[in-house]
Amino acid sequence: MPRSRSTLTGSVLLIAFSAFFADLGYQAVIVGLPLFLVVALGAPVYIYGLAEALNYGVGSLFSFFGGRLSARFGSKRIAILGNSLIPILSFTGFATTVPVAIGTFAGGWWARNFRSPARRTMMSESVSRENRSRAYGLLHGLDVGGGLIATVVFIAMISLGYQFRIIFLVTAAPLIISTLLIAAVKTKPAVAAGQETKAVRDGRAFRGVIFASALFGFSYYSMGFPILTVATATGSFALGAFTYTVFLAVSAATGFVMSRFRFRLEILPLGLLGYILAGIGALLFAITILDHMQTVVYYASVMIIGIGSGFTEIFEPTIISKVSQSVGKGMGWLSASRSAGLFLANLVMGALYFISPAYAYIYAFAVAVTAGIIVIVSGAGYDRSLRSSSLP
Repeated sequence: MPRSRSTLTGSVLLIAFSAFFADLGYQAVIVGLPLFLVVALGAPVYIYGLAEALNYGVGSLFSFFGGRLSARFGSKRIAILGNSLIPILSFTGFATTVPVAIGTFAGGWWARNFRSPARRTMMSESVSRENRSRAYGLLHGLDVGGGLIATVVFIAMISLGYQFRIIFLVTAAPLIISTLLIAAVKTKPAVAAGQETKAVRDGRAFRGVIFASALFGFSYYSMGFPILTVATATGSFALGAFTYTVFLAVSAATGFVMSRFRFRLEILPLGLLGYILAGIGALLFAITILDHMQTVVYYASVMIIGIGSGFTEIFEPTIISKVSQSVGKGMGWLSASRSAGLFLANLVMGALYFISPAYAYIYAFAVAVTAGIIVIVSGAGYDRSLRSSSLP
């Protein structure tokens, strides 16, 4: 894990700060959505699970086509188009019925899914191959860092008595700034012509990561469930929302730390420190519920999940960018597979949570560990290739 001395390009910084402002916007709506649906509008928890399944299930199609269109028309154009439509979800708070609230949020979220593969592709086009894990680490750190600030703002505004519609509406401003930053990016391949053909092309690793990403998605429930768990246990909106703040803080810190290093092995940390560690965090959540442990243990569990999420969000796109024949299509498959997994995860989590919250988190643990084992086994040859490769 040698330290990298080279600097990242201006385009990398613009893309990363665009992600910062995007999350500074929509993450406030994400943290407030379960409380708005379940508490303000009176929907049962399984309806929230159904809503998240709809967001991710249909969103997988938007991710898939967003990736393919970015390969055909250019990643920047598709990223701008998708990003400019995300503010639709800022109007969720004006809904007076559950279906309208779900539909409004979904419209903006699907635009976000449509944009994500293109933005990841822009990042790979803006940085040299050996520095991609660093670039994706910075992207994740600023991305989640913006979300962290958004949750703090949400907690402050909800504690001061602001209505959901006002809190959600102000998120449109940073989302507009995010789109302007993407428009300012000048993309060009950072790798010299012909050099990319030396990259490791491992079909088994590609299929393994895509399949494991979908499987991990089956365990990668919406963080709305932990928010509801803590809010119910403590009787406090603010403490429930603070669960998400802790998650984002740890995940962002993981990204910033990882942006300082280059890794020679990528499959092992993805499976072990990404998928499996996140599963262990879910298991600790279940144990906390069953043993009626103190609230602080919930936050410790979320910290573990945050570290696992950080490693996952860094190494998945890094690996896909190196083993895909078309980076745009590869990123589309990655986002689509995760969204497809999340579709089923939120359905199952909602149903199990309705029976017992502990069952939902035990399910998440089992599936995440399985995904970790699969990606480690299927990608072992890829790591060996990297170890023996003469590429920097």
